[in-house]
Amino acid sequence: MTRAILLASTALLMTAPAALAAGYGPTGGQPAGEQMVGGRPAGGQLALTRVLLSTGGVGYFEYEATVSGDADLSLEVRRDQVDDVLKSIVVYDDKGGVGTIGLPGAEPLDTAFRELPFSAGDLSSPAALLNAMRGAEVTSGGSRQLTGRLMSVTEETVRLPGNDGTTTTRHRVTLMTTEGLRQLVLEEADALRFTDPAVQAQIDRALSAVAENARRERRRLTVHSRAPQDKTSQDGQAGDRRVRVGYVAEMPLWKATYRLSMAQNGQPQNGQPPNGPAKEGSGALQGWAVLENLSGEDWQGVDLTVVSGNPVTLRQALYTPYFVERPEVPVEVLGRIQPTADEGTVTLNDARQAMRPQSEASRAGAPPATAMAAPPPQATPMAPAPAPMAEPLAKVAPYGSAAGTPAMAAVSGAEAGAAEGAQVLFHYPQPVSVPNGGTLMMPIVARALPVERVALYQPGTDARHPLASLRLRNDGDTALPPGLLTFYDRNAAASAYVGDARMATLPAGDSRLLSFAVDQAVTIDREEKPSRRLSRATLADGVLTLSVTDRQSTLYTVAGAPDGDRSVVIEHPRRPGWDLAVPAEGKPEVTANAYRLPLAVPAGKTVTLTATLERPRQERIVLTDLTADQIAARASAPELPPEVRQALTMLAGLRTAVAEKERRIADLERERTERIADQDRLRENLKALPAGSDLHKRTLAKMAEAETRLEALARDMATARAEAEAARQTLRERVKAMTI
Repeated sequence: MTRAILLASTALLMTAPAALAAGYGPTGGQPAGEQMVGGRPAGGQLALTRVLLSTGGVGYFEYEATVSGDADLSLEVRRDQVDDVLKSIVVYDDKGGVGTIGLPGAEPLDTAFRELPFSAGDLSSPAALLNAMRGAEVTSGGSRQLTGRLMSVTEETVRLPGNDGTTTTRHRVTLMTTEGLRQLVLEEADALRFTDPAVQAQIDRALSAVAENARRERRRLTVHSRAPQDKTSQDGQAGDRRVRVGYVAEMPLWKATYRLSMAQNGQPQNGQPPNGPAKEGSGALQGWAVLENLSGEDWQGVDLTVVSGNPVTLRQALYTPYFVERPEVPVEVLGRIQPTADEGTVTLNDARQAMRPQSEASRAGAPPATAMAAPPPQATPMAPAPAPMAEPLAKVAPYGSAAGTPAMAAVSGAEAGAAEGAQVLFHYPQPVSVPNGGTLMMPIVARALPVERVALYQPGTDARHPLASLRLRNDGDTALPPGLLTFYDRNAAASAYVGDARMATLPAGDSRLLSFAVDQAVTIDREEKPSRRLSRATLADGVLTLSVTDRQSTLYTVAGAPDGDRSVVIEHPRRPGWDLAVPAEGKPEVTANAYRLPLAVPAGKTVTLTATLERPRQERIVLTDLTADQIAARASAPELPPEVRQALTMLAGLRTAVAEKERRIADLERERTERIADQDRLRENLKALPAGSDLHKRTLAKMAEAETRLEALARDMATARAEAEAARQTLRERVKAMTI
């Protein structure tokens, strides 16, 4: 973390007195009605002294108290903060030891009613409670006194006197008395009480739990701090010491917001900036942190710090009781046990005994756990008390030892923060007061920064016009958190609002382009020109390998503004696997998705810029898999070398010869299929003709003719297949022997 304790300028702090009247802002006094000792709260009462708000959505709250001897310190937190407090609470005692921290249990209603014979719902009405307490002995008061055990409470509807038919509902209670069953109407009894005091106490506890559950907004933690056990002291007591208690809880995200004032000539017009005279091309930057106090208590004169970073923040329900789900096993009954069959044993040899884990082999001789445990805290030798705030957090000693540790060691040290480099702190130099629920604006930066006006062209934002932008450079030693920036253009008479911009995190020494408006005076046209270039072609083993470079050129034509020169930055999109070939000079800035190409555009002039992306790749073509037409199409490509085109033309001729032979075989196959089908037809007809008839004789002659033709087709097909195989062999040999 880079420490950033920024002293706000006098101009920014002049706004503080107006806020003090309403309970906001810095204050130099202590909270009303609280005694202070050495600037810290006295009398053993914990008071909020330090607040640190993080952009991780949490806040660190630190309380202090000055105590003497053993002390019990109380701290109230909201019920919804208890989980965070249990996760993160830490206690620092300069000289004493940290004892226990106690707080009331969560006490959900189901826990409170777990051992009671009735539920929370049974307290909704007297009738429901009496039904739940069947068997309990009750006594009714009034003129008719009855004592007996509850049997039932029955609801009944009765008609009220009069002719309007109005009815009411009442409950008849049935008791088992010494005289037998007796009844009374619950609504007519003057009193009805349980005679057993234990039952009455159960009902009282249940009603108290319901009342406590209704006011569960806050919980009181009690921190037990132990006095140092100084051997030189007779009573074990010491002087005053400081105890600090801190925890992390959920808080609203604090927001950063900025104002940048820049004159037309580049000079800020609101007086001299805090860092000296402004230079040409500088702007006066004011940064503010907007934060809310929703902690549940007022902040009175606290030390306020805001942190910008991206820490890991987690939540866990530590205050909610959890019960482990245990598997239920059946009760073992002697008559139902069924031992498994013994399948024999294996005796381990010496080598296997040596391979047994040391913990298992030496378990028999290990001392009992109580003998290996560390001595109790009372038996720990007393170590000399180190200087306050000198030990790291990891060295907190057991109870009764001296272990003073810094609450914000990792935050307050600039050296440690610089090593981490993860967060940036802004510490307000004066105590701050903010009422609960209030909002505060805290200055975090006030200085002059280098600013350059540019026109940023983003095709995805506006295809025709660039965005009027500012290149803001952070020449300080502290990063600036992200936030909105409001831009003012100032002249000698007044300032004018120009627009808003979104600023991402601005590290020290880096710059950001902040776009605040559309520059309608500049027009940009784009023209895409895809192309392809063959750089190398090889032919070997029947495989044609082409080394191809795909090119995607974009021509940007920029018409300048008539009112002045423009420094245009063109964001040319990046493509995975493609490299920027043109422009080749210089090293352009690169974002995650684009190249930033600078272009100077004079007033009223039109300039062009060509950006070319290249992607080299190889095409591998197996020639034996291509038809004659496909090979001929490849041979006609003018980009191929002449010797390659000549070789492909020759291969196309050989492939054509093979195709002709294959067509001849297909024709013979088709004719053979037709002859066989015709012969089958004649054979079927022959079965239906009378033997020796003229038609029978003619059919036999046709069948003989067909058989003769089939024999000839078989000879021709064998010859055609041999010729086709010879043509294919010639093609394979030529292809294999061809190397270019």
